[in-house]
Amino acid sequence: MTSQPTPNILPQGTRLGRTALRANDPATLTRFYCDVVGLELLRQSDDRTRLGVAGTPLLVLKRDEAAPERPRSSAGLFHTAFRVPSRAALGEALTRLRDHCRLSGASDHWVSEALYTTDPEGNGVEIYRDLPREEWPMTDDGRVRIGTAPLDLDSLEPTGTGDTRAPAGTDIGHVHLEVSSLDAFTDFYVATLGFEEQTALPKASFVSAGGYHHHIGANTWQHRTDPISGRGLSWFEVVLSETDALDALEARLAASQYSMSKVDGVITATDSDGIEIRFRVEP
Repeated sequence: MTSQPTPNILPQGTRLGRTALRANDPATLTRFYCDVVGLELLRQSDDRTRLGVAGTPLLVLKRDEAAPERPRSSAGLFHTAFRVPSRAALGEALTRLRDHCRLSGASDHWVSEALYTTDPEGNGVEIYRDLPREEWPMTDDGRVRIGTAPLDLDSLEPTGTGDTRAPAGTDIGHVHLEVSSLDAFTDFYVATLGFEEQTALPKASFVSAGGYHHHIGANTWQHRTDPISGRGLSWFEVVLSETDALDALEARLAASQYSMSKVDGVITATDSDGIEIRFRVEP
């Protein structure tokens, strides 16, 4: 018997698409994301710069020279996480990080190995690779366990080959947000959008579709109290594998308290912190 999709849950194959940043100086950010993350310039206009890997767009830089620095009290981006397809590619990223900027952290999360830094306008950046899915630790109720331990950098760097560009297959694996309320985060991302919670901590939550360890993380570590504003995250994109899932999502949002619009097959919704999420179906 063929299993049926669970109502109100996002389907297998759901993934993240592009992330867009509001930037004062797109030229400086372009150099950073090319030199450090290994992206390539795909397209550029007066107000938009599009970066990606192997022709696939991953990052949009929206020029806004008047945008102020993000207030310390506002919700927004904790980091954008670029996922590379192999440990060798992560070793190459480590070399680029050490050559061009400061490595601010390196962690073994039990499900992934991750490197951390910050771009020139203060946006957090993670570069990571997944461990094989069969090695992910699970809870008794079938959720993925995510932890944090030091990453062995001595063993990682020799795996790289000195490649200056991220390889094909690199994508955005997840985004991590700073929010004002985890209860409000859960109401929107789980109860309304249909993500499933994988790991819950006293001040953080990690949710996903299709049993992934997390597509979206959220934390209240810095006690943000105000809606998103200033430079930084403009929007991020969720790509669904099924048209029926987009239709069901539209119905859930229409019946909810959250604002929503639909233009040319793309649904745009806004969470309680003013963070914009766009949904489309895999072409």
